Amino acid sequence: MEKPARNSMFAVVAVLVLVAAAALLLFGGRGAPGDNSAEAGFARDMATHHAQAVDMSFTIRDKSQSREIRSLAFDIINTQANQRGMFLGWLQQWGLTQATDMRSMAWMSGHAHASAARPGDPMPGMASAEELAKLRELEGTEAEVLFLQLMIRHHEGGVEMAEGVLRLSGRDEVTGMARKIVTGQQGEIKLMTDMLRHRDAQPFPSILD
Repeated sequence: MEKPARNSMFAVVAVLVLVAAAALLLFGGRGAPGDNSAEAGFARDMATHHAQAVDMSFTIRDKSQSREIRSLAFDIINTQANQRGMFLGWLQQWGLTQATDMRSMAWMSGHAHASAARPGDPMPGMASAEELAKLRELEGTEAEVLFLQLMIRHHEGGVEMAEGVLRLSGRDEVTGMARKIVTGQQGEIKLMTDMLRHRDAQPFPSILD
């Protein structure tokens, strides 16, 4: 792992948190969402969700020799680290903690697909500890294939969560970000599916039913 690169990325996220908070102070204009709101739940859960995507992308970037895989990993690292900074900035501006005792995905209960409708269920698309360990162990094309399979499923979960908050929130900053996530991750799902096909592999079964 390239520790300086990761440390630099975390420093960028910290700056983005401050920038997001300042922007919301200037342009917010509405009352802050509550601790139990869909907006707060989305920000907390999506920050965690994005953190895993960034970690997986660092893993494959540091072991793959494929230019297209490394480019994809770089794009995911930058996009999702930047978005994660925005989520944490929202929470700071709203006067809410980044961590909570509330169970993950409770904010989507009754408003999402079956895979994420029950409060306390794991966030959709998240890789397991065993899958992450396997990704770290594999090399070459096998590692690339597993990364693409895991990341496609991970993006599907991100799309599901973003579509969920679009049904529940009327805040411009939240719905605007959610639409960007849906569009961006759907585009990357198509790209990664094509990359798998070129490696004679297929995605895992879709969680978007």
